[in-house]
Amino acid sequence: MTPDITLYAHHGCPYVQRVAIVLAEKGIAHTRQDIDLHHKPAEFEAASPLGLVPVLRVGDAAIFDSAVICEYLDEMHPPQLHPSNPLRRAQHRSWMAYGSALLQSVGAFFKARDAATQEERRQEVLRLLHRLETELPGEPYFAGAQFTMVDVVFAPVFRYFDAFALMESFDFFLGLPKLTAWRQQLAERPSVQAAVQPDFLPNLVAYLGRLDSALAQRAREARAAP
Repeated sequence: MTPDITLYAHHGCPYVQRVAIVLAEKGIAHTRQDIDLHHKPAEFEAASPLGLVPVLRVGDAAIFDSAVICEYLDEMHPPQLHPSNPLRRAQHRSWMAYGSALLQSVGAFFKARDAATQEERRQEVLRLLHRLETELPGEPYFAGAQFTMVDVVFAPVFRYFDAFALMESFDFFLGLPKLTAWRQQLAERPSVQAAVQPDFLPNLVAYLGRLDSALAQRAREARAAP
């Protein structure tokens, strides 16, 4: 008998989105339980040694860390989202790590408290994006026609740029046609769309606007301008 699967989640977490995308791509029946991270239920704390989402409960067993969860799901349920060739698979995992590094740099950008630090972080994000542009085949996903785990990792990262565009113009994708097309293709994929609630983007913009950051300050100044 197939064990019951529960995803412990939080609506704003990009790592949860990764797992949600994989579950959707594979059509895996599961229950989602969103956690109030300020008032964590005992069953979640018992399943999550780090106290972080996502956690996947498979029957009586629990798995934590999004990368580990996604790898487990890919091994256990078709279709495979990794290449079958070991070298290509390792290369894809390297670019998944790159996606995580980009996510960290994006976080450092929107949390920067002063304009000088923000610009330094913006330049780092641009450097990573321009390097990524050179790796893309151009259509339609990272590896061409096949949607892979690399796409799973990058799709949640690109949502932040949608929020930035509503707050301020930074031209992150100027001169990056392949990256722009890939980003749009991912945004239109049903599994990516279903990974968040319809109000995710306005809620993200509101969250970013409440931060003690240069980004939030610039957004407030833009709204106040005549």
